[in-house]
Amino acid sequence: MTSTLQPARAAEAEKRPGRWLALSVLVLAVLLVAVDATVLGLATPYISEDLAPSGTQLLWIGDVYSFVIAGLLVSMGSLGDRIGRKRILLGGATAFGAISVLNAYATTPELMILARALLGVAGATLMPATLALIRNLFHDPRERSLAVGIWGATASAGTAIGPIAGGFLLEHFWWGSVFLINLPVMAILVLVGIRTLPESRNPDPGPWDLISVILSLVGMIGVVYAIKEAATHGVTWPTLAAGLLGAAALYGFVHRQLTMPAPLLDMRLFRRRGFSGAVLADLLTVLGMSGLVFFLSQYLQLVQGRRPFEAGLAELPAAVGAVAAGLVAGRAARRFSVRAVVSGGLAGVGLALAALTTLGVSTGYPVLGAALLVVGVGAGFSFTVTADVILSSVPKDQAGAASAVSETAYELGAALGIALLGSIVTGVYRDFTGPAGTPATAHESLGAAVEAATGMPPHTAGPMLEAARESFVHGLQLASGAGAAVLLGTAVAAWFLLKGQNLESTG
Repeated sequence: MTSTLQPARAAEAEKRPGRWLALSVLVLAVLLVAVDATVLGLATPYISEDLAPSGTQLLWIGDVYSFVIAGLLVSMGSLGDRIGRKRILLGGATAFGAISVLNAYATTPELMILARALLGVAGATLMPATLALIRNLFHDPRERSLAVGIWGATASAGTAIGPIAGGFLLEHFWWGSVFLINLPVMAILVLVGIRTLPESRNPDPGPWDLISVILSLVGMIGVVYAIKEAATHGVTWPTLAAGLLGAAALYGFVHRQLTMPAPLLDMRLFRRRGFSGAVLADLLTVLGMSGLVFFLSQYLQLVQGRRPFEAGLAELPAAVGAVAAGLVAGRAARRFSVRAVVSGGLAGVGLALAALTTLGVSTGYPVLGAALLVVGVGAGFSFTVTADVILSSVPKDQAGAASAVSETAYELGAALGIALLGSIVTGVYRDFTGPAGTPATAHESLGAAVEAATGMPPHTAGPMLEAARESFVHGLQLASGAGAAVLLGTAVAAWFLLKGQNLESTG
């Protein structure tokens, strides 16, 4: 049997001599999304100053992209399986670049929220297609592990390039310029991708069910919106109604998938413990980290007074650690075990977040830099190995839908993390006690307080800013502690859920 399979695999590999060049195009798409996600955090203080959003609008600007992309990932991954992953990737990249222009020139908070939502629609086409194409390009498990490691390392590199390039642009141009850097990346991706990427699709996919698409979108947005609103403003009747509508839509989606002969998402995938364990680990990991990541740029700029470019450089250790870990994660998982690498990585992130509960207004950079490095290394090991587990546990014809589930967990975790942990920071911040004459707008966000201080007398502005910054940091400490608890709990769960998993399966 072995002698029969090896020539077949060798012949299949010979048919794809340009697979590594094709991978370079796929990682450009990953870079596009990663850079966009990170530059927003740096631009937030400038957006606050120019567009004057309320605290709630600012959170929507931060997480509506994740809401929409989470609601559409499964549908777009399934669509790629049907119409062709190359086609949907290149079409989505073109739309992503065009909508970035709308983000750059938004003139009101409402328009900015709409632009971010539309960018989520385009972004939903990119990530599942890249992982699905990797699954179809690389049939050898060790080659695929390396390819997934490069894919993950590029995403991490994007988190470094984004703040540094964004910081440079913010110091020399207006905030909208950080979105325009998507255009040259998109142009290269499309032009090179047309020539190098092979087309792949499910040969017998069945119809693309529009009702399932609507149920998935309504369900995800309804549930996440309800959680966000309940965390921020408490449970109200509109919030409860949105949550119930979302839950009913998700129930309808699952029921429909189980009864359709050719579902958008094969729910039987979740019967595989490795698949379910990897997806759950991704969701909870991002949930525990994202609230901190979203507010970190504000801490560096508005609390410690760093310039945007300096703030971008300050976040570099996390990306360096993630790149280094991602490139060796597959080898480490084979030498030790999948569960050891994933659980160890998550425990490292949890301990680093616990260390950040000691963060203060004047905390020195060595403490913060060391914590970020550990976060990056732990996340690089975990995310790379779980992505590999998910890809290797499904047939290649279902790679798009499976990849979409993985990315949905990531985006849902990000949205919930910003909503839940972000609401901790926002809730604590709003209760700060300023001196007499502190305007109500200063309680909306730290950016609003900094802006309000410019029009206040110095003897009032100074104490008001000190109180606001102390309150913001206290909220950040509590969010870090909550994130640490989530990560450490996830590390324990992953140890049991990923027992016996390995990366040798070829699907």
